[in-house]
Amino acid sequence: MIGVTDRHLAFVRDVVPRTPYGCEECLATGTPWLHLRLCLTCGHVGCCDSSPMKHARAHAFDIGHPVVRSFEPGENWRWCYVDQAYL
Repeated sequence: MIGVTDRHLAFVRDVVPRTPYGCEECLATGTPWLHLRLCLTCGHVGCCDSSPMKHARAHAFDIGHPVVRSFEPGENWRWCYVDQAYL
């Protein structure tokens, strides 16, 4: 039986960060961020849930790309927003 997280792993691709220097939306609006997350479906770089605008979460639910990985130096974890689980 395939679990929900297994289905969400099907969204994972080999991506290139679209904005390697920061959160795509925050760079456009001048909003600060704390930590960055990379969408593993399309390469969108968004800010984390501790950031004021939470763009990575918004992207996951608005666009339907559930899996991100940390885009912080030295971090290598992945997270599924839908399942609220590390992968």
